[in-house]
Amino acid sequence: MKDAEQKKQDQAEKQRQESKAMSTLKPLVIKKGGKQRFGKGFSMGELKAAKLSLKKALKLGVSVDPRRRTVHDENVKALNEFLAEAAKTAAKEPPKSKAKTRKPKSEKKQ
Repeated sequence: MKDAEQKKQDQAEKQRQESKAMSTLKPLVIKKGGKQRFGKGFSMGELKAAKLSLKKALKLGVSVDPRRRTVHDENVKALNEFLAEAAKTAAKEPPKSKAKTRKPKSEKKQ
């Protein structure tokens, strides 16, 4: 009985981790035992394979791990999907104007 309950809890935890990783865009990393876990960030090779520069990745909020050197196809696909979604949302929202309109100094004194 406990085994079935534990299995359900493990599956629920795995789903929570997967949904969390997709919201924060974390890469899958293969551990020594062959198991997969979510890493700290994408490698530079994965960014290059997705045709994404380091500056643009950081602006988009993509985490980058400079210590990693491997390139996994799953991570490149995830990056490409993220870039496609980011392009769609960027096209919908007009850029915000950061410049404030100010009155000239000559008008303020009057």
